[in-house]
Amino acid sequence: MNQEYFMARALAEAKQGDAPYGAVIVKDDEVVASAYNTVKRDSDPSAHAEINVIRRLTAKLQSPSLDGYTIYTTGEPCPMCATACVWTGISEIVYGASIEDLISLNQSQIEISCEEVIDKSFRKIKLTKGVLREECLKLFSVIN
Repeated sequence: MNQEYFMARALAEAKQGDAPYGAVIVKDDEVVASAYNTVKRDSDPSAHAEINVIRRLTAKLQSPSLDGYTIYTTGEPCPMCATACVWTGISEIVYGASIEDLISLNQSQIEISCEEVIDKSFRKIKLTKGVLREECLKLFSVIN
């Protein structure tokens, strides 16, 4: 499997949500959890795709640690989601559209990059940016 395959899975998740954010968590080349944005559906401002997938997997594992796992997400994790990745110890974050991309498409964002959050944290998390960026941007463009 490759990064494009897993991002395509995140894109498929995004199409099910309240907003075009989807996420999958991968370990050993296998998707172990997936989720999408349910902020409106759940009346929960924290129900971003990344938070939902982290909650789903940590509950399944009965552990708050996701060391050794990679998260793929259609949009760059916001500061809340990036911080959740730090707290879980996730090993890598892979995203499609950046926060700057999303702002340019009039998506509500806090203009603090995922990289900034990680740099100020106590963890070293690998970041891979722009995987299937154009496909991710198309999802966000449709809603504007």
